[in-house]
Amino acid sequence: MKIAIIGSGGREHAICQKIYHSKKVSKIFCIPGNGGTNKICKNVEINLKNFEEIKNFLKKEKVELTIIGPEEPLVNGIVDYLNLNELKVFGPDKFCSKLEGSKIFTKKICELKNIPTANFKIFKNVDSSLSYLKEKIYPLVVKADGLAAGKGVYICENFLDAKKAVEEIFDGKFGKAKEILIEDFLDGEEMSFFILSDNKSYKIFNTAQDHKRVFDGDKGKNTGGMGAYSPSNLLNDELEKKIINKIILPTLNFLKENNGKYIGFLYAGLMIKNNEPYLVEYNVRMGDPECQTILPLLNNDFVEVLENCVNGNLENIKLHWKNKKSICVVLTSKGYPQEFKKNVLINNLENITNKENQYIFHAGTKLVDKKFYSTGGRVLNFVTMAESLKQARNESIELIKVLNWENGHYRRDIGHKIIDK
Repeated sequence: MKIAIIGSGGREHAICQKIYHSKKVSKIFCIPGNGGTNKICKNVEINLKNFEEIKNFLKKEKVELTIIGPEEPLVNGIVDYLNLNELKVFGPDKFCSKLEGSKIFTKKICELKNIPTANFKIFKNVDSSLSYLKEKIYPLVVKADGLAAGKGVYICENFLDAKKAVEEIFDGKFGKAKEILIEDFLDGEEMSFFILSDNKSYKIFNTAQDHKRVFDGDKGKNTGGMGAYSPSNLLNDELEKKIINKIILPTLNFLKENNGKYIGFLYAGLMIKNNEPYLVEYNVRMGDPECQTILPLLNNDFVEVLENCVNGNLENIKLHWKNKKSICVVLTSKGYPQEFKKNVLINNLENITNKENQYIFHAGTKLVDKKFYSTGGRVLNFVTMAESLKQARNESIELIKVLNWENGHYRRDIGHKIIDK
């Protein structure tokens, strides 16, 4: 069968790679893809905002399944549009995608369905926000309502931090802001919890832990993600039941009650305290870089899983996982998440040989005359599966050292809360 993947990051390369190994696939398209996907599928340069052009291409090429990787097309309704044109799509509809598209939408569901989350308030302007913030105990969290590429969350240590956050958001740093979310700071351990939904049933699709801050020791600015490991060490049978019954099922039930159609991955960003889960946020797609750590652990034919999910037959599938640990270390351009150089040659990348238990997933790269160049902030993902997280991290870092890219930056402490105790 022919499959198309929408997106251009490390997540999409990981999905391409997993699909590439399926016996069910004859051709893979990646729209627009990157330097890494270019080696295993056909990259197609189409603007992701141009749904009509995407639809025309899918029809012309007789693509049988389209997988939506990033959040923006989902929030903008690409699934509804392609479904109306009788195309099979892996991804939730526009209504369900508001779980990620609007943090306030999600918080209101939490209120309605008694889903455990941080206490919060919603404000419509700077003055009312600041009046409230003057009376608060810190730290607390200020959030932009809409999509902000993982950077619209401010953890504020004092009033001046919070004032700056509010002013930046209402000044339009992340697009026009009608409302802002201010919530209490949740203390605990983070976990990324994934499920797969076919709109009738669901399957748990492993766990992970992301590292957002740019520097070792969780210092510096928030990024789209500097690395991740899977599975999380926090999960146990009791906690899993609480997550499903208190958070996941009430959310899926709300979406169904409102005629939403949820086909795809649902990612719950959780805070765990005393074995109790609290919802921090939802993503309506696979996380990046969590996807890069989770997919290599899956033993199933991924295309078979996706087919059954899109056709409403997820109950027929039993997921099988490797009994390994997986870690991803992200190599970024120096200066990210602020200013950084683009179009920098990545010397020697085409000659790097990774072991059987390793993957190099491309994110911000392009392939020109058989040479790879950087095109973004997050450039490459070095993923290793091993018996222990320490071994996995060491092997990923060793591979980065072999590459020895002068314009690269990476964290050496991914998984530090477990590995370096």
